[in-house]
Amino acid sequence: MLARSVFSHSVNYRSAIVLGTATIVRDGEERMAALRTIVEHLVPGQWAAARHPTAKEAAATSVLALPLAEASVKVREGGPTDDPADRELDVWAGVLPAAMTFGSPEPAADLRPGITVPAHISRFPGTRPAAADGH
Repeated sequence: MLARSVFSHSVNYRSAIVLGTATIVRDGEERMAALRTIVEHLVPGQWAAARHPTAKEAAATSVLALPLAEASVKVREGGPTDDPADRELDVWAGVLPAAMTFGSPEPAADLRPGITVPAHISRFPGTRPAAADGH
């Protein structure tokens, strides 16, 4: 937020703190289920589209379980809070929104011609349809 006074500038945010004791997940099926959950949370449909981890890759990847003993979430929303006297100043005040969004898919430099962006990726909000050759 941009207030009339620099002292009163602020930021809307989301913050989470979790407390607990993490343990290494050793069961192979549980590890793969956890990895799939993470991948599918980020890009639904990607687990089915991509190659799964090899035994060597799985062995090199740690998966942790963290039962939440305690959690706290804090969200700051709204506009600036100016001192009453500052409200009389001829200075613009308000919110300048910031967002983190997905953009248009960018193919890898070494992607073979003819490989198009799959539907599960091109459906993301903010993406534009890719060219017919995937580039």
